[in-house]
Amino acid sequence: MTYLMTHFWPGGTEDQYRTNLAAVHPASGLPEGQTFHAAGPTEGGFLIAAVWESKEHSDRFLSEVLIPSMPVEGGFAGQPEERVAEIVNLETA
Repeated sequence: MTYLMTHFWPGGTEDQYRTNLAAVHPASGLPEGQTFHAAGPTEGGFLIAAVWESKEHSDRFLSEVLIPSMPVEGGFAGQPEERVAEIVNLETA
């Protein structure tokens, strides 16, 4: 089932986001299994949303790429506030 993950980084900035993104995403685009990625500044920090083909793809990315890469020098510090959900409705243009 399609899976949604959001990370909110309190106090995070666009520069920190771009630094992290460069370290954990392949230059060719999205990681394997990720079908959508959006991010932007919001009140109090920076919000990232990713849609995955499955929870397994998301878990693999976290355990094999993201967590081993953290912290990235010049990137986000500490732990994000994370929310996840199995997607029951996904509409695109």
